[in-house]
Amino acid sequence: MNRFFLSTVIAVMAVACSTKLSVQEQTATETQVKLTTSKGEITIHLYNETPLHRDNFIKIVEEGVLDSLLFHRVIETFMIQGGDPDSKLAGSDDTLGNGGLAYTIPAEFHPDLFHKKGALGAARDNNPEKASSSTQFYIVQGRVLNDSLIDMNQGRINGWLAESFLRKDSSYMTYFDSMNIAMKNSDRETYRRIANFFKEEAEQIEEFESYEIPEAHRQVYRTLGGTPHLDQNYTVFGEVVSGIEVVDSIAAVATNSLDRPIQDVRILKAEVIQIRD
Repeated sequence: MNRFFLSTVIAVMAVACSTKLSVQEQTATETQVKLTTSKGEITIHLYNETPLHRDNFIKIVEEGVLDSLLFHRVIETFMIQGGDPDSKLAGSDDTLGNGGLAYTIPAEFHPDLFHKKGALGAARDNNPEKASSSTQFYIVQGRVLNDSLIDMNQGRINGWLAESFLRKDSSYMTYFDSMNIAMKNSDRETYRRIANFFKEEAEQIEEFESYEIPEAHRQVYRTLGGTPHLDQNYTVFGEVVSGIEVVDSIAAVATNSLDRPIQDVRILKAEVIQIRD
């Protein structure tokens, strides 16, 4: 009887240890993706802290979705963007940036993941949930910023957070309609005026939580650089571990009025190259 009980305890402990090890192994697993482009190779580490975006990116890479697609939007000192399936066979005059698979990825904001140079982020439209595109992504080039510029970017972050917060209140819908019209008409003055109004309104509401860029992030923005105004608004789910010079090279190409490279820059092949414990 006692011997049976002891054997049972040992067996349970063995299973428990095995399960614990499995979880540890899963947490320790790293995934990297190599993008072979017409400008060179970029290797990206995918974060385990954003599992929905990580797994989706692995999926579309393994299915060949990104192969032969263009970097269709390039802005120097900001970012390079690709992943629009419509770009695969696009003509030189085609407008790109609206393509993707028929689903989105829920936002995964993480306090330790931010838009430093080399960060991999998920593109999205203006949906209130900030859900990400199934295929479109960007890689941050950014620039080095001083404290004054970082503070300015923090203000932009809180402006967007205020807009998201106030969208829950139908009494502000008229203002949002006016903002959309201003955006459509490239009326920046009206857009900024309404955005400032939203920020002031939200800051007076107790439930609204403003965001402060952590000092550790500020130090990276002062030295390595990045695009801090995107923090907490677009999901960061990876970072470049080699080939940042290729990102710089792509960011430097000549573009048209829609920020599309005049000479196509293409992802020749995307592949998962490393999964290790």
